[in-house]
Parts: sequence; structure tokens; C-alpha cells
Amino acid sequence: MTYQNNSTDTDRWAGILKAAIEQPGLVLSAYTNFHNYSIGNQLAAMLQCHLRGIQPGPIATYPRWQQLGRQVRRGEKAIELCMPITVKHDTEEDEPETFTRFLWKKNWFVLSQTDGEPVAPEPIPDWDDARALEALKISKVPFDYTNGNVQGFARKRQIAISPLAALPQKTAFHEIAHILLGHTEEGDVNDGETIPRSLREAEAESVAMICCESLGIDGAPYCRGYIQGWLEGAPIPERSAQRIFKAADQILKAGRPAEKGAPHV
Repeated sequence: MTYQNNSTDTDRWAGILKAAIEQPGLVLSAYTNFHNYSIGNQLAAMLQCHLRGIQPGPIATYPRWQQLGRQVRRGEKAIELCMPITVKHDTEEDEPETFTRFLWKKNWFVLSQTDGEPVAPEPIPDWDDARALEALKISKVPFDYTNGNVQGFARKRQIAISPLAALPQKTAFHEIAHILLGHTEEGDVNDGETIPRSLREAEAESVAMICCESLGIDGAPYCRGYIQGWLEGAPIPERSAQRIFKAADQILKAGRPAEKGAPHV
């Protein structure tokens, strides 16, 4: 299967990530209100609510609100989210080639844009570190580096966290991100106090920031400082932003109990 991004906004994800890095609390608010959706769409929805003065809350399509006994008020404008669209391309072979394109669609409305029967927000699911590692097929191994400055390392599908790490869960997110982002395919990745200022490290730390702030775990302010240091004033590339959101989504979803029903976008 081939994946294509068909969005005409070539830097939209980079702009959303930039806002998340520069606005402490934005990720937590987005996760709290829209946790059933992908982290990128959570942030997209929250930013639109802020821009348009909409009270954040449960979100659904027009038909879904009708099923729940609520009606979208006349004149309300939909929230735009990114959703996958699967299309088939005919080929000379027996089986057509399948593509998944990600398109921005204005199909969603927030609870505060509707009237009708009361609707209770769905509870935020609990998140468990061991469950996430098992689902991601990543193992935690004993820390065997002799360099006292190293907080943790990632090696193939393994991570290790120093018993002296100042923020062990933040470090774990960072190392897991290195694996999910494909950074460990060519060898070990270890992180000490002096971390190379590279895009690879900025990507991993951005994932750690999103996960920490979403789950209310200490470390997000620390992440923000290092992300800005590693970027050295350079903008976040669009492709990197997409990879960061995908990896953070994988971690957040992997630590939850198994979901029932169709997944949200």
C-alpha cells in the first residue's frame, strides 16, 4: 500500500506542531477534550476552537450528533480535521493498486455548537507503560552504559533508562520515539547531557513532549527547551512534523486498553 499526502497546505502539520511547542498547556487541553482522535487532529481541533471562540468539548459529525439526539445550530461552521481516504488505481495487473490519501474535511462539530439531549464526555482512558511497550514490541533492558551523563539509550527494539535519570518516563518516551522514528536501524542511539543538535534529536524530543504533556507527566518544559536548542531557530520540516505526530500517536494508543468499535480519525 502506498501513502500519499494530498493536502494543499504543505506546512500545516509543521504549523500545528510549532504551536504545540510554543504554547504550554495546548497539548494537554487538546488531549483532555479530544482524546478519541489522533494527536494531530486533537491539536487541529483545539486551535480552531481557540481561533473561533468555540468552547472545546465532545466532537462528532452532523449525522452522529443527530443519532445522539442533538442538532447542530443553524449557521454553525464545521471543524476541519484530516482524515484518511482510501482510493483504488486501476493497473494492468489483476488487483488494483490501493492508495490512502489524507484530506482535510470540514465534517465535525463541537458539543457547544449543538442543542439537544445531554451528552456526557467519554472518560479519558488510563495509560500504562508496560502495556505500551508490549503493544509496540519494545523491551526494556538493563542499563549498561558506564558514562554517568547518559540518561538512556535505544538499540534496535530495546530501550534502557539510567537509574540516575532525572526524568525517567520522559527519557523512556524519547528512546521509544527513536525506535518508532527509525533512528535505531543503523545502530545505537544514546542520549547524554550534551546531545547533538540535530533534527533526529528534535524529532524524538518532540514526541516525548507530546506524550508527557498529554498524560500529565513531568518533563514537557524540559523538552521544549531542548527542542528549541536542537532546532537552533530553524523551522520544523513538514515531513518531520508528520512523523512526530505519528510516533506520538502510536505511543499514546499503545498504552491504552484495547479500544472497542471503529477508531476515530
